Parts: sequence; structure tokens; C-alpha cells
Amino acid sequence: MIGIKNLTGFSINNNFIKKVVERVLKKEKKEGDLSVVFIKPKSIQNLNKKFLGKNRVTDILVFGQSPEFKFPEELGEVVICPKQVKKNAKRFSTEFEKELTKVLIHGILHLVGYNHKKSKEIKKMEKKENFYLGLIK
Repeated sequence: MIGIKNLTGFSINNNFIKKVVERVLKKEKKEGDLSVVFIKPKSIQNLNKKFLGKNRVTDILVFGQSPEFKFPEELGEVVICPKQVKKNAKRFSTEFEKELTKVLIHGILHLVGYNHKKSKEIKKMEKKENFYLGLIK
């Protein structure tokens, strides 16, 4: 199941979000429940501070399962701040929808096991992101 919750005033196309999630999970051969939550800047800043020790607004946070509480049917949660995504889209001279799609794909890839903190996986993850962006246009 794919759960989508919008706690912001931004207009989000839930069907499109669901389509992106389903397509990436299918290609990655992963099954399970995944939540996508859209929150306001202050809320994502609070989560970023609490869980990563960074007192700033970010565009996305991903919460996978902890090893001690692993449920096979659950992949985790992707938390996105649309206002920050919109700022980044402007900064990168791209459309909001494209930046939102890229961020969502990035989060899903984290939940299925990719990690750009390891230098050898940075290029692999970027290649996957671009591949999925190309599929979803």
C-alpha cells in the first residue's frame, strides 16, 4: 500500500505520486508499504534537527526501518517539504513538478537500499535517479 498525506497548502497530484512510487518499486523489484508525507518547512526543520542534528529546512527526509523493529511488509516513509522543493526548483532553473519527482525518486531509492554517503554508490544512485526521471516524463 502507498499512503500519501499532504499537511501543506500545496496542491499535490496524489495519482502522479502513486504512479512514481509504483513504477520505481516495480523496477527495483521491491514490495511493501510506503508512506509519502508532505509537510511544512518548520516541521521538516524540527525533524531534521531531532533525527539528524541539523537545524535547517531540507527538501526531503527518509525514514526506513530500524534493525530492531523490522517489518517485512513496510519499506518506510518519505517526508517532503514542497515549499523547499519549489525553492530548489527555482535555484536549479527547473519546474516544480520535475524537482518534486526527482526528490521523490531519490527518497524511494534510499528506502530500497541505495546510499549516496558511500562514494562508490553516488554515481550509481544518480544514474538510477536519471533513469527513473526519464521513464516518468
